[in-house]
Amino acid sequence: MLQRSPTGTWFPARVPQSTTTLSVLLILCSMVQSSTGGYDGSMLNGLNILPSYTDYFNLDAATTGLNTASVFIGGFFGPMFAGIIADRLGRRIAIFWGCVITLVGIVLQTAAQNITMFVIGRVLIGFGTAVDGIAAGVYLSETFPTRWRAWGVGLFNDFYYVGALIAAGITLGTGRWQSTWAWRAPSLFQGIFSVICIMILPFVPESPRWLVHEGHYEEARTVVAQTNADGDRSNLIVLTVYKEILDTLEWEKKEGRTMSPKEIVKTPVARKRLLVGMSAGPFSCVVGNIIASYYLGSELDTAGITDPNDQLKANVVLNVWCLGCALVGTHLVANWGRKDTALLSQALLVICLFVIGGLSKKYADDPDGASKGLIYGDVAVMFLFQGFYSVAWTPLLYLYPSEVMNYSIRANGLAFSQFMLNALAVLLVFVMPIGIENIGWKMYMINGSWDIVIVVLIAIYWVETKGRTLEEIDAIFEGEKHSLVPDVEAVRKGEAKVDADALENDIKTSALMVKT
Repeated sequence: MLQRSPTGTWFPARVPQSTTTLSVLLILCSMVQSSTGGYDGSMLNGLNILPSYTDYFNLDAATTGLNTASVFIGGFFGPMFAGIIADRLGRRIAIFWGCVITLVGIVLQTAAQNITMFVIGRVLIGFGTAVDGIAAGVYLSETFPTRWRAWGVGLFNDFYYVGALIAAGITLGTGRWQSTWAWRAPSLFQGIFSVICIMILPFVPESPRWLVHEGHYEEARTVVAQTNADGDRSNLIVLTVYKEILDTLEWEKKEGRTMSPKEIVKTPVARKRLLVGMSAGPFSCVVGNIIASYYLGSELDTAGITDPNDQLKANVVLNVWCLGCALVGTHLVANWGRKDTALLSQALLVICLFVIGGLSKKYADDPDGASKGLIYGDVAVMFLFQGFYSVAWTPLLYLYPSEVMNYSIRANGLAFSQFMLNALAVLLVFVMPIGIENIGWKMYMINGSWDIVIVVLIAIYWVETKGRTLEEIDAIFEGEKHSLVPDVEAVRKGEAKVDADALENDIKTSALMVKT
């Protein structure tokens, strides 16, 4: 059964009464960015292997890099606007317009007659997915209950591999077609995720934190009830969560916090939260996964597997493996913690890169005399590398920045994290094929060396956010929580008691203070 959920925007919503059903819809709605992004990377992996694609555009190393990296050009500019759009128009509206822009880009990419048209389409895809991805990451973190947040936001990016797996299967199937539809058909299917998202948006609510900030207090309480207690507005958990939101936004208002992009660097605490939170984006980009994400064919060439059909099959298997590892990683992030999972994953990535570099060197020194054991061992470690990457960086990419940054800088801070990721990706995706072609195995050694630095930075500067509401994380950075109500999880577990009548009166007082 559906019930009205006030949104404070032109886009209405009627949501399921069941909190569990609503949570499933939230994940499905927000899967579009990661599915589209995962599909894109895997599709380009397949297309870069197909002669029908490379011959049609007459590609060399430089133009291959341009065609592939152009999606990150859009991803570079998208974050400049994504935070502002999500803050001013609402999280759901930002997701909607991001999907529309993505669909326009997909149509241009599919119909491309030359490199220029193909690149313009991919720039629009990158821009649209950046807007809806940032809005969705913030939206999920602000809407999911604390106990489900790690799974909700983590699974959001885990869908990267669902999209990648679908693309790998489609390119494997169309790879034998003797026409340009061998690459146009996979490109066209990329739009299905945006279409599904647009269809689901009317059945999910707006972020309660955005509603409170915009002055829609009763509407926000309704959403908190819908996402925490099957719509029961008088539930103690609902009252506690809602009061925390009111108190924290009241404090931010008194402190003069604004939604301006300048807010992310305005104070020492904001700068600290920005640097710690945004690091997930660039860290995840430079660890080395770009080689396998976009240039698996070239990577397999260095290991001695050169048959295009074998490479396409490896692409399918790789994405199944990574999806499983991402789900394991989401479990670790939710139950073990964000920082410890990142440290474990990053240390294993360093080891894998040096092993891959050593095995690839041995193959390069004597390709004709290389044993099958050497070749398969190299490929096995490549697969382990991608799996270890998926354990931490896939679930943490949107989860950690959204948790570390408070409301006034959350959308723009996550946008900055994605901006830095895409800025680095534009460079690395363009440079990697040239580097692999010229120095081969040495690229792995170089990458492994700078990954050691990332391990040290995580160990020193990252903080643990597990088990806290977004408002309770303020205590880590601000030195105190800005609400007198007990922690939500303590109330949920029965470790803390609250007086429902007193809390109702406090909520009315807080709402009046925020209004003034």
